[in-house]
Amino acid sequence: MDELRKEETLAWRKRLIGQSCRLFYSDDPVKIVRARGQYLFDENGERYLDCISNVHHVGHCHPSVTKAAAAQMDLLNTNTRFLHDTIVQYADRLAATLPDKLCVFYFVNSGSEANDLALRLAQQYTQHEDVIVLDHAYHGHLMSLIDISPYKFRKLAGQKEWVHVAPLPDTYRGIYRESHPKPGQAYADTVKDLIEEVHRKGRKISAFFAESLPSVGGQIILPQGYSAKVAEYVRSAGGVFVADEVQTGFGRLGSHFWAFQQQGEAFCPDIVTMGKPMGNGHPLACVATTAEIAGAFTANGVEYFNTFGGNPVSCAIGLAVLDVIEKEDLRGNATRVGAHLKDLLTKLQTRHQIIGDVRGIGLMLGLELVTDREQRTPATKTAAWVVKRLKEDNIFVSTDGPWESVLKFKPPMCFSMEDAELVVRCIDRILTDMETSGLRLEKEDI
Repeated sequence: MDELRKEETLAWRKRLIGQSCRLFYSDDPVKIVRARGQYLFDENGERYLDCISNVHHVGHCHPSVTKAAAAQMDLLNTNTRFLHDTIVQYADRLAATLPDKLCVFYFVNSGSEANDLALRLAQQYTQHEDVIVLDHAYHGHLMSLIDISPYKFRKLAGQKEWVHVAPLPDTYRGIYRESHPKPGQAYADTVKDLIEEVHRKGRKISAFFAESLPSVGGQIILPQGYSAKVAEYVRSAGGVFVADEVQTGFGRLGSHFWAFQQQGEAFCPDIVTMGKPMGNGHPLACVATTAEIAGAFTANGVEYFNTFGGNPVSCAIGLAVLDVIEKEDLRGNATRVGAHLKDLLTKLQTRHQIIGDVRGIGLMLGLELVTDREQRTPATKTAAWVVKRLKEDNIFVSTDGPWESVLKFKPPMCFSMEDAELVVRCIDRILTDMETSGLRLEKEDI
């Protein structure tokens, strides 16, 4: 089929694709025709630096990954109920990255499927229904997950009786801030109070669900000690701790393979979900859990069958991604480049009053813009303006957080020192131009 002109592609999309499926830069979309590493290219050959695509973990179109996919597709790709090697080989490699007790794996096709299955596992094992989630959380697009995602359900049907929302442990703008002596304990105690409230209603907790570094919430680093204490409270109530690593896993934080490991060696979730970066753009996701929880799921007598989850091609791709992470020291790169980017952004904060906070670890960083540092008022329109201006500089960045006031950086893991320096130079120039011209976006529409 002949390649369409951009205008034709856009017209076809408007006619054929649901309008709720929104494009980046919807007022002036960029048509992407190829990609490599941390770069995307449009139909005119124009190159863009990608600070958005955490899915393409080891870099767009990595040759080792595409080679593994093509080779396995040429050999075998079959229904997952036939016995084959790649699924067990891949599970064994994943097991080596996790605590020993997380030793049983279920392969699926997306993070949403993984979180839906985690919910089923928790409810089957505990024989309880209720779930505690963090405010502003997002765990997927299935109905079951919209129900446990305040980010979504507050815009839709509202909160279900069996869902309970705990405060986001945000030490920048939350109820306990950086000046608190023990924010981890204080925020964990809000979960304890919530559990007691649930029990007073005659209900019981099946699970506590949380991203190991809340992303939609604004790239929030959980305070030390929080997860271990929450797990203690939740398990005492008969529930399990589910760590959503769909966005944070596979070494993005650099120092650890899994973000939950930032909470210390003593902490281990009961269920871990993973997805986005697993297949470097190929649909591949997984749930890891304990033998005890898996055993309860088996004991219900209902077979769990996923047609494509763990198929030979998906697992071959997953193995190739793990190989690239190791061979190219991408965790080390995330540590080095992430620290450099964070340092540059922190220095930028001293030059621009609108930068309220710089936070994150490795290549998962957030730059929060505020109109008033003392009041910490979100600068939502300014954040949108910066994103728009960066696009003009051929840099793709997006926003997150409850007020969309956080510029987020989750680039492919091959992101370089030079890339980091370029991004910061451009942000510096954009903010300087804005200050020089006296542009006050929070007072008017862009």
